[in-house]
Amino acid sequence: MALGIRYLLKGSQRVNYITSSWRTLSLTSPNMEKALENLKTNPYYEKYATRIADLQKTSPEEFMQRVEEQQKAREEEKKKKFASVDTRQFSSVLNPKEALKDQSEAQEKKLNDILKIDLVQDKDAAEIQTIWEEYHKNKEVISAIIPNDLYRAQQEQTKEFPTFLFPLPRDQGYEFIMCQSYGHTVHFTPLLAYQVHKENAPECLTIVHYTELLAKGIVLMRGEYDKNVLNGQEARCLANQFQMYYSGKDEAKLELLRTFTKSPDTFKHMDLITQLESISLN
Repeated sequence: MALGIRYLLKGSQRVNYITSSWRTLSLTSPNMEKALENLKTNPYYEKYATRIADLQKTSPEEFMQRVEEQQKAREEEKKKKFASVDTRQFSSVLNPKEALKDQSEAQEKKLNDILKIDLVQDKDAAEIQTIWEEYHKNKEVISAIIPNDLYRAQQEQTKEFPTFLFPLPRDQGYEFIMCQSYGHTVHFTPLLAYQVHKENAPECLTIVHYTELLAKGIVLMRGEYDKNVLNGQEARCLANQFQMYYSGKDEAKLELLRTFTKSPDTFKHMDLITQLESISLN
């Protein structure tokens, strides 16, 4: 007997349920047992449980085939959550050295516009960190203090790999965000926006590193984000990923930077998701 599989729309979610005249099922293999367990997770299982009574004397082979087909369909649906990214276009995105130099010179921001340097010249790094954190405490920005040695390592990587891509967790999967580094500033824009507007794409996050207090062993970081695109947690997620990739401490992440820039044809954007998920697990 053929096993009919139909669909019921519940809100925006498609829910599978199974209809037929079923007989009692004798579980004779781990695969069949697993298939039945998966079936029980269906929210409509209880409603149609009485129809499973005759399954033993029907066709268990066909049952397994139909379940496997549904499993494949679910896997395909899952894959659709991840945007298809043609990474070959990124190796030449705003990479010319002249363009980078011109933009970095034009767009540098000064710490004195935010914090009067004269007022902290007599303070040590710990005191400045407290002041910096307190100043941004109730503002819709992200901020941090970066040690000199870490920032120098980060700068070396941004010179070699000025453009990269980060996955940002969303309700429906992941959205990819491009970053481009100019001097002491890092610009982030959604990949979709870049594909439409190219270099004129609007930024969703701008991170500025203020180096005026290098003599005290610190660099002040401040990030302003578009609240229509990101929230504070998402902005911090991007900033943290940037630091982890560009710190030079993780060889696997360095290899992804190299591949993205120098061998874009072999770059796999799903590797970025794998890295992010491994961070979450750890």
